[in-house]
Amino acid sequence: MAKTIFITGTSSGLGKLTAKYFAQQGWNVAATMRSPEKETELTTYSNIKIFKLDVTDIEQVKNATKQAISAFGKIDVIVNNAGMGTYGALELAKENDIDWQFAVNTRGPINIIRAFLPHLREVGGGMFINISSFMGVTTAAPLGSLYNMSKFALEGLIEGLYYELKPLNIELRLIEQGGSKDNNFVDNVTWNTDPEITAYDEMTRKLKNLFANAGDEHKDDPMVIVNAIYGLASGESKKFRTIIGASGNYLVNLRNSVPIEEYLETIAANFG
Repeated sequence: MAKTIFITGTSSGLGKLTAKYFAQQGWNVAATMRSPEKETELTTYSNIKIFKLDVTDIEQVKNATKQAISAFGKIDVIVNNAGMGTYGALELAKENDIDWQFAVNTRGPINIIRAFLPHLREVGGGMFINISSFMGVTTAAPLGSLYNMSKFALEGLIEGLYYELKPLNIELRLIEQGGSKDNNFVDNVTWNTDPEITAYDEMTRKLKNLFANAGDEHKDDPMVIVNAIYGLASGESKKFRTIIGASGNYLVNLRNSVPIEEYLETIAANFG
């Protein structure tokens, strides 16, 4: 019998690519997005069903969960993929953007996990795969404190959950990805700005320039990430944390090899 995977944030990017790949491997796919009426590609797959879902909306989470379980009978793997990024000086951040960053990247996975736990307990187990970032285990640039906060919190949440869910045969996994080709992350970044405060302008200029000029040689093939998700879902990999790409592995190894003060000064020197 085919297994079923539930994926958040499948309207574009990694989420859509993951949904298509799993469907091509014979899995049933519950693909979720905020505007399913706009989707045309995933609807061509007979083993993909699309559900309306904003992970910050508790009622939509409950409805999408129930509908997916009803449609497929059993959900084996849940992928928390939906995410967003807020960059810029903390001083300049709008209150709504601060809350939105946490609501999508951290509270969103909490909402999904809580909604699926009764089902996974009933069927005797399952797996949550959580798409984090190497910015959830280290820092790599200025002006990303809110994004770092959301991903650090996600990492702590999932590691803390390990102990209470292990006796229930519910597995937890984290994928720490970085930038990938064909990823529109930078285009969707919300920048904190204030024309009356210029103290952060030079640092912002340097970071935007870094983002704009990051060549494909510094980005990961998105299929590497998809294959990592598939390896975890299929049981081929048992890793709790999977760090993707040369940049992420370099930064994490550097942070683990030197005192934190030295690491912070090394990164800060790149933007001084």
